[in-house]
Amino acid sequence: MVHIHNHVVICLFFLLYICTSYTLCADNAETDSTRIYRLQEVVFKSRVLTKDIFPVQSLSGEKLEKLNAHSVADAIRYFSGVQIKDYGGIGGLKTVNIRSMGSNHVGVFYDGIELGNAQNGVIDLGRFSLDNMEAISLYNGQKSSIFQPAKDYGSSGSVYLQSKVPFFDTDKKYNIRATFKTGSFGLANPSVLWEQKLNKNISSSFSAEYMYTTGRYKFRYKKTDGYDTTAIRHNGDVKALRAEIGLFGLIPDGNWRTRIYTYNSERGYPGAVVKNRFSNEDRQWDTNFFLQSSFRKKFNTFYSLLLNGKFAYDYLHYLSDQREAESLNNIDNRYKQQEGYISAANQFTIFPFWTTNISIDFLWNRLDADLIDFAYPRRFSTLAAFATALDFNKIKLQASILGTFIKEKAKTKENTAHHNPQYTPTIMIFYRPWEKGGVNFRAFYKKIFRLPTLNDLYYTTIGNIHLDPEYTTQYNIGITFEKNFPSLSFKHIELQADVYYNKVNNKIVAIPANNPFRWMMLNLGTVKIKGMDVALQGSWLFGKSWQLNTRINYTYQKAQDFTDPKDTYYKGQIPYIPIHSGTAIAGIEYKDWNINYSFIYTGERYDSRANIPANYIQPWYTSDLSISKKMSLKGIQSKIMIEVNNLFNQQYEVVRSYPMPSTNFRITLSVTL
Repeated sequence: MVHIHNHVVICLFFLLYICTSYTLCADNAETDSTRIYRLQEVVFKSRVLTKDIFPVQSLSGEKLEKLNAHSVADAIRYFSGVQIKDYGGIGGLKTVNIRSMGSNHVGVFYDGIELGNAQNGVIDLGRFSLDNMEAISLYNGQKSSIFQPAKDYGSSGSVYLQSKVPFFDTDKKYNIRATFKTGSFGLANPSVLWEQKLNKNISSSFSAEYMYTTGRYKFRYKKTDGYDTTAIRHNGDVKALRAEIGLFGLIPDGNWRTRIYTYNSERGYPGAVVKNRFSNEDRQWDTNFFLQSSFRKKFNTFYSLLLNGKFAYDYLHYLSDQREAESLNNIDNRYKQQEGYISAANQFTIFPFWTTNISIDFLWNRLDADLIDFAYPRRFSTLAAFATALDFNKIKLQASILGTFIKEKAKTKENTAHHNPQYTPTIMIFYRPWEKGGVNFRAFYKKIFRLPTLNDLYYTTIGNIHLDPEYTTQYNIGITFEKNFPSLSFKHIELQADVYYNKVNNKIVAIPANNPFRWMMLNLGTVKIKGMDVALQGSWLFGKSWQLNTRINYTYQKAQDFTDPKDTYYKGQIPYIPIHSGTAIAGIEYKDWNINYSFIYTGERYDSRANIPANYIQPWYTSDLSISKKMSLKGIQSKIMIEVNNLFNQQYEVVRSYPMPSTNFRITLSVTL
């Protein structure tokens, strides 16, 4: 306990130091397509649902704060059609899978520029905090706006993270918000956001956050035909520091922005609970840095330009449990990634109803490691996209084609992979039958691929330079409905429903070779996915002070393996994909009080391709509850929130053998100047 209290004191001093030492920051800039305003009410509006051809779900402003969500991964759990793999608690790896197509098919964009990981293609969403996040949007396919970089056309599904863009009240030149969170697992989590208007056209922001947690929590362990005991999860501690600086500028008919991001962490990986082993000593150190800039300008009614640029550096050190130092699979590896990216998107408005876009991106990736006989690969990617859009009011049509051209270099010419040019099309349609009816129909077809990662191709003794890309074909038909009821207590209803069919060919898999510590990468498999996503939200107003907001998401997915009719798992549900899943959220507001309840359900699944009783995983559900109160004193706004997560103490595992925390709590205090 003394150790934990010391960390709390250190964090408080850290918060005080930042609040008294750094220059104020802020911004009046516009986002890529609309101005961001800080929301004062918790209303699940998400009007964007009815304006997009592609299915989109979005949460923004204070709605994110009501979800008992600690990271971006926690918030995305409340979207339909999504599976989050969580490898145990606060410090575990968290990846997202959209409509069962795999994490590598998901593009994650931060302020409009994609986060990259050429090494393994996986973005850990657990390291992105919500303290500096204005909005999170999830698109199936891609954004409906054709004015975007070529990379935005290159994913089966996309997650867009929008950082806070400061908004200032009249005559105010700065905003300061300091937050401190504490709670279960020895959590100490201070953060600060400082915004400053430098002049009428330029502003800046500074955001910093430190997090410490022991990661220790109790869980139940059951052994078949054996005992039932309670154990403690060890080696889940995390020390992480994130800092960001942003500059924002307005120019005639345009804007620009620059962001510097850095993240450093040390964490333990508690590992799987198997064979009566409850502890694991694997450690990981991460350093992530990127500098990115964006420039947008409308030169005239005919031509608009969007320029993006980025440099990123990632360092990873992974150390396996040294108690197994003599084991054949002992790991003490260091990896360094570098990425350079430039992009130019050119939009031409030929007629008011007809626009086109030509985008060209260039991407350079470099991977170094301290492995014996490592290939030291370099990847050079050129992407070119042509898109066109027709808007006839009731009917909107869009089409695009993406060309991808990849060249690679490795240590020797003989072990270098060769990739053929790829051309992938997209077609979509949006139809509004009645101008004021609130009903909209949409459909799209999209074909895309995911390139093998550098690990797939070059990892020592495992990689296979002859791998083909995974191809994904998507079909989607959907409807949205929206209606307001001004004269009733029931004020608003909004419905989104989509049915879809996806097919993944040339699935890249790892299979054991001649010993359990040596694997081989192969193209093997066809996966067919049939599903339905439904999102329903509404709001009620009782009198002048009471408001109720609700949101329900439901997902049905039949994701089957059609690789080989001779296999025992032919037509079986693929691993970790439930047939039924859903979420429900209810928020009650009364003056400055807010109560929010959220519920997550994940149905039965299998942890292997063979759908047999030995691989069966039971359904799980969890309930979270939060109560918050806003206060104001002499112009200082403050807010306190108390959260109870896993309210009914469910014992569950998102991934087999990685037990999740039991009932836990968190207290958040924020002060805004």
